[in-house]
Formats: sequence, structure tokens, C-alpha cells
Amino acid sequence: MSVTQIRPVEASTERAAPERSVTRAALAIGVATGAYGVSFGVLSVAAGLSVAQTSVMSLLVFTGASQFAAVGVIASGGAALAALAPALVLAGRNAIYGFALVPILRGSRLARAAQAQLIIDESTAMARSQDDPAAAHRAFLATGLSIFVFWNLGTLTGALLGTGLGDPRALGLDAMFPAAFVALLSPQLRKPGAPTAAVAGALIALVLIPVAPVGVPILVAVAGVVPGVLASRRVAAATDVG
Repeated sequence: MSVTQIRPVEASTERAAPERSVTRAALAIGVATGAYGVSFGVLSVAAGLSVAQTSVMSLLVFTGASQFAAVGVIASGGAALAALAPALVLAGRNAIYGFALVPILRGSRLARAAQAQLIIDESTAMARSQDDPAAAHRAFLATGLSIFVFWNLGTLTGALLGTGLGDPRALGLDAMFPAAFVALLSPQLRKPGAPTAAVAGALIALVLIPVAPVGVPILVAVAGVVPGVLASRRVAAATDVG
């Protein structure tokens, strides 16, 4: 076999390994999310929603934090309109993610609109952890579709089970999302300015949590990007001078 025949095989093998790694990570996140989806289904039915209403919410809204916020308001006796406000505030971060994912989404306007339904914390983090645009798109779709499938299966399962599981938060299921998200974001901290942005955003959120409505601290914490960008520019300028 000639060298020219060997090199394409080696290149193909090198590409396949990262793709398998991303697929495994996407499936793992999807399964963990599905387990948490069970808790949402249980809590939603316990709050008074029907199995159909619970399932439709997960299919159409597909934003866990917003769904839990809305169900929480309803469970405490609030009306649907009252539940909508905090849900929209929490969902606002997905719109911000959308701007960062514009270069990644592909296809026609209709295809991009369909892919936009998958813009959530985990799919965004997986996409942004990839350096190559094509790899980022694959990671985004793999993670988004995996979570969509398992989240909705989990929701339906939990809704059918009703309140028989008790309080799922006592089982520690609520720790899965933040743990997975931190693991996905950690590689980003190696980039210039990222640690500064992370610390600034965290400080902003901590200051606002005691005084601002739920969800607002997270949105305002995006302002931490400003000192992060300034720090990255200083690093770039120092590198150019050196």
C-alpha cells in the first residue's frame, strides 16, 4: 500500500476518534437530562398539570429552567400569565446563546429555525468547546437532539408515574445539570480573557441574587464579558509587542 493510500486512512481515523468522543458525551448528557426530566414530569403533574400538558410543554418549550419556574408558580397557586414572566426571563439566555451560534447553524432559514429549538445551555457549551466549525455543528446537533429525546422521554415517564417517586430533588437529580455544565465550560477557561469574564460574571450574579428577580442575575452577568474582552485584548497586545 502506498503512502498516499495510508494517509487518508490515518486522517479518517483521527477525525473519527473526536467524533465518537463527542457522541458519547452527548449521549451521557442526554441520559442525565432524561433522569432530571422524570423529576419535572412528576412535579408538573403534582402541580396540577395533566400528562398531555406536561408533555407538550417539554416538546415546545424545551428549556428546563423555564419549565420548572413556570410549574413552580402554578404549584404555588399562580395563574398561567404569572408563570409566564419568570419563564421568559430564564429563557432569555437562550436568545443570547443564539448570537454566539450564528456562525455554527447551517442550512436554509427553515433549517436554521428548526435547529434554533435545540439552543440550550448544554448544546451551546458543547458547540463552543470545538475549534472547528464543522465539529462545532456536529457537537451542537448531537447534544441538542440527545437531550431533546431523553428530556421528553423522561418528562413523559415522570408524568405517568405521577407523585409515586416522592420529591426527586431528595435523590440529588438537581445536581446533574450544573455539574455537567461546569465540566463542559472548563475547557473555555483556558482561552485569553475567559477567567476574567467568568469571575466578573460570577461576582455580578452574586451581588444581584439577593435583590433581583429570579433569572435576572444570570442575564446581567453577561456583562462580565466586557472585562473579559478587555483582558484578552491586553494579552493580544502584549503578545504582538513581544
